[in-house]
Formats: sequence, C-alpha cells, structure tokens
Amino acid sequence: MKDNSAKSVARAAKNSTTLRVLARLGFATNGLLHILIGGIAISVAIGAGGGSADQSGALKQLASTPGGVFVLWAVVIGMFALGIWLIIAAFLILGGDPKKKWARRVAEVSKGVVYLVLAFTAFTFANGGSSSSSGSASDAAGTLISSPGGVILLFIGGVAILAIGIYFIRKGVATKFTEDIVVPPEPARKMVMVLGIAGYVSKGIALGVVGVLVGVAAITHDPSKSTGLDGGLKTLAELPFGVVILCVVGAGLIAYGVYCFVRAQRARF
Repeated sequence: MKDNSAKSVARAAKNSTTLRVLARLGFATNGLLHILIGGIAISVAIGAGGGSADQSGALKQLASTPGGVFVLWAVVIGMFALGIWLIIAAFLILGGDPKKKWARRVAEVSKGVVYLVLAFTAFTFANGGSSSSSGSASDAAGTLISSPGGVILLFIGGVAILAIGIYFIRKGVATKFTEDIVVPPEPARKMVMVLGIAGYVSKGIALGVVGVLVGVAAITHDPSKSTGLDGGLKTLAELPFGVVILCVVGAGLIAYGVYCFVRAQRARF
C-alpha cells in the first residue's frame, strides 16, 4: 500500500507541468553549456584561446559575460529540476526484463545525480565563486588512490565512464536518441538526425577519453592523469592530426548542444 502511494506521489511529481517546464529549461541550458564547451575546445585546438573545455570553463565564460549571472541562475534551476525529474522517472520505469529495468534505472539516476552536481557547480559561480572540474577530478582520484581499495574503485569508475562513452556512441550511430523526442517532419527531421548522430558520437568520444584517463590514473597511481573532460579533450589534441580531431569533436559537441535545444522543445515525457 505504501509502495503504491509512493509511486502515485512520484508519478504526480513526474507529470507536474511546472517540473516538466523546468526540465525543458534544463535541457536548454545543458545545450548552451555544450555549445560553449565545443567552442572552447575548437579555440584551444587552433590556438585562438585557452580556458577549460568543460562545464567549469563554460560556466566561467557565462559568469564573465554581462548579464551572465541571470543565465547562471537559469542553469541552476534548470539543471536541478532536470536532475530531480530524471531520478523520479527512473523509479517509474515499468515492464521488461528486471535486470535491464534496473540497469536503466541506475543509468537514469546516475544522469540525474550528474545534473544535480552541475546545478551545485553553477550555484557556486552564480554566487561569485569559482570551481575547477579538472582539479576536482584530480583531487577525487588522489583521495581514492590513497584509500584502501581505492585504486580498484577508481579503475572501475574509469571503465564505467568508458562504457557510458560507448553507450553514447552507439545511441548516436543507431539513432536511438529519436526515442527521447518527437521527431519533426521533413525537412527539419534530416537536420535533427544529423545533429543527434554527430552530437552523441562526439560526446561519446570525449567521455571515452575521460574514462581511459581515469583508468590510467588508477594503473599508474598518478591522480594528475585524471583531469576530467578538459584534460580528455586536450589529450585528443596531442594525437596525430590532433588539431583536426579536436576541432571535429568540438564541432560535434556544439551539434549536441543544438540537439539539446531541440530536445527541450520536443522531449517525450
């Protein structure tokens, strides 16, 4: 009885018009951040600028823009609402194989937690503070490496991030992202498909590199190797034809950002 009551409350919250509107705001602000990250990555690749090619770098760029504080507060509200909505929706997934159902729940809850963390980071910038995603990643890796069994946990974490990256690539290549939105008719459909494929594949590549770096940090017992998305993207620039690769991935992240705006408007709830 209590379980049914809890599900009823969760379902009512998930279907709340207010929460859905704010979740759409979350998709839009997530798109804006990815457009900024992609732009920073391209500027780093061509030597036209520096900065952190990650969420902290994007938030810092917003904070330095006239009126940017209002956008930061929109990011705080949108990301928080989107995180809550994803966590609630995760526990309302019905039917199917129990193992797959719980795997989906874990994935959705994980994404929800990421958005909540991002909301907190944006809150820090909105209040005039600052944060470094790459520094936080290195500090977290250092704490784990110095803890009993921490190296194993860090390596598992790297494998998990790599798996998420592969998931994004597969979702893009197989166009599974169309399950999340109401796909518009032609000719807009073709543009949405291009944005989705390019965006998911590029984001998957970036996350995959981050996962590899976390794994390397665990194997070498060197927390400085774990530098988050910023370090992952800049590592691409060190590869043969790295400038071209980073520019392509940066453009793909911009495409993902634009796709997020489409999702904000046409998301399935």
